[in-house]
Amino acid sequence: MTTWLITGCSTGLGRALAEAVLERGHNAVVTARDVASVGDVTKAYPETALALALDVTDAGQIAAAVREARGRFGGIDVLVNNAGYGYRAAVEEGDPEDVGRLFDTNFFGAVALIKAVLPEMRERRSGTIVNVSSIGARICPPGSGYYAAVKSALEGMTGSLRKEVGPLGITAMAVEPGGFRTDFAGRSLAQSELAIEDYAETAGKRRKEHDRAHGNQPGDPAKAARAIITAVESPEPPGLLLLGNDALEAYGAVLDAQRAEMDKWRELSAGTDL
Repeated sequence: MTTWLITGCSTGLGRALAEAVLERGHNAVVTARDVASVGDVTKAYPETALALALDVTDAGQIAAAVREARGRFGGIDVLVNNAGYGYRAAVEEGDPEDVGRLFDTNFFGAVALIKAVLPEMRERRSGTIVNVSSIGARICPPGSGYYAAVKSALEGMTGSLRKEVGPLGITAMAVEPGGFRTDFAGRSLAQSELAIEDYAETAGKRRKEHDRAHGNQPGDPAKAARAIITAVESPEPPGLLLLGNDALEAYGAVLDAQRAEMDKWRELSAGTDL
């Protein structure tokens, strides 16, 4: 039996993952900003589930959640940084305060939780950190520049973290889902108030009022949750786990395009050494 601390469990992937972890007999610290929203997930597992209020931008709540988790279960084996939301805006349209909040939640909140759990993991020489990213970090759609940036930051940090903690017996991995049938494109998607007409045919097409993806995504959150558990429990967890056929196809297309562009400019690139 392992103990998982999962953020952002009120809906979507976080909720599905909490349910799957508990169904498999593990302990789960199930967190959300509104703790009442996860009561139905935890009530069936009084011995193995702990519901806690957690706003990942609140340092005091982070410290309290980690402290309560340790007090109840003795330690945290798996941290899943899932809490987050999307933001749509052309780069020129982005509001600085909106962008700051986006990074505070999706990046700096994850970093704060990692720092909170790592001392104990280092002491035990074991543990897993899972950071939920997005295929958006790879494909960089118009209108999602800031979201792609925050998830790219999360992935870059995860890659370095993996090299730092690997020799200590700790695993860090990023998860890149494609489109999943969650609230991400609905309740969990914000956008700029400003809409510049010149971007109507690029970023504008992906504003919420024009987006038809919500409710039509191909991915099943329950299957994604089981896939994450399988990866975490494998002898050699991946550094990057793609979820969904759409993510696989998009990732492959990006790799092919990047390779082609690198080869096209190889001579110029190679001619800059002393």
